Amino acid sequence: MKKYNVAVVGATGMVGRKFLQVLEERNLPVENYYLFASAKSAGKTVDFMGKKYEIIELAEKNLEGKNIDIALFSAGGDVSKEFAPIFAKHGILVIDNSSAWRRDPEVPLVVPECNADDILWHKNIIANPNCSTIQAMVALKPLHQAFKIKRVIYSTYQAVSGAGVKGFNDLKGGICGEAPQKFPYPIFGNCLPHIDVFMENGYTKEEDKMIFETKKILGDQSIKVTATCVRVPVYYGHSESINLEFEKPCTVEEVKAVLAKAEGVVIQDDGKNLVYPMPLTAEDHDEVFIGRIRKDDTVENGINLWCVADNIRKGAATNAVQIAQKAIELNAIKGKI
Repeated sequence: MKKYNVAVVGATGMVGRKFLQVLEERNLPVENYYLFASAKSAGKTVDFMGKKYEIIELAEKNLEGKNIDIALFSAGGDVSKEFAPIFAKHGILVIDNSSAWRRDPEVPLVVPECNADDILWHKNIIANPNCSTIQAMVALKPLHQAFKIKRVIYSTYQAVSGAGVKGFNDLKGGICGEAPQKFPYPIFGNCLPHIDVFMENGYTKEEDKMIFETKKILGDQSIKVTATCVRVPVYYGHSESINLEFEKPCTVEEVKAVLAKAEGVVIQDDGKNLVYPMPLTAEDHDEVFIGRIRKDDTVENGINLWCVADNIRKGAATNAVQIAQKAIELNAIKGKI
């Protein structure tokens, strides 16, 4: 079996470290790993795959002689805009976790359970969707195929780890009464209906991302989508209340049957016994957990469901590693284009 050389860019960050954990668990056919980060982290060592790896400064000159095939990026949008084209020019397939390339029509936006075939038309950059979009798509794609989604209403309850280490520390420190460093207000004992910056239309960028990405991944611009995204005092795991209106009639039992067969979905739906998805039980799992499936009788063909997933795993690191696995499986590592 052919083996590949893989780089992790942003290896010292929260998602970068999770990349390493998932890569170790999944054991891809890799010959060499190269871990990149900023100049301030260069020279530090990281324990990975039973050995110590030295962090390499992210610079074009440091790509020479490494014959890298795949690079997993999680170093922020500005770094990605600068370095993803440089890596791509060198024939490296970049799988980018930032929002830098998601809206580019020439860049696939991929959730492997939903649209893996889009990997085939990449030009050495593939975008990893927003964390809150990824988990929703795992459930919505099979439902769209079965009943055709007409309208989606998202209400999200997103963990502080989605805002990185500083967001995580705001909750941790807030418990002790420390002032927030990342968020504009305390997150401990609070909810902030504000993720990313506000736009002229009153939506935040996080909400706008979900609206745009849902349509791009499902490949259907006719779907009506709206969203309200809220930051909540939870460390890991995004929760979403999703209201769906379908074109075709469906029963709760039919929806459950579709989801029961869907790749990457686990149904937890037994209200009588208080069984439903929660961030606490989804933490460090790759699956998307679905429960509270019920009819919405206020619209024709309406369904409500509750969707929970670990935002750092499936919502970021795992999805990117799955894209790399699929690219290898589909023989889509193209080299210089």
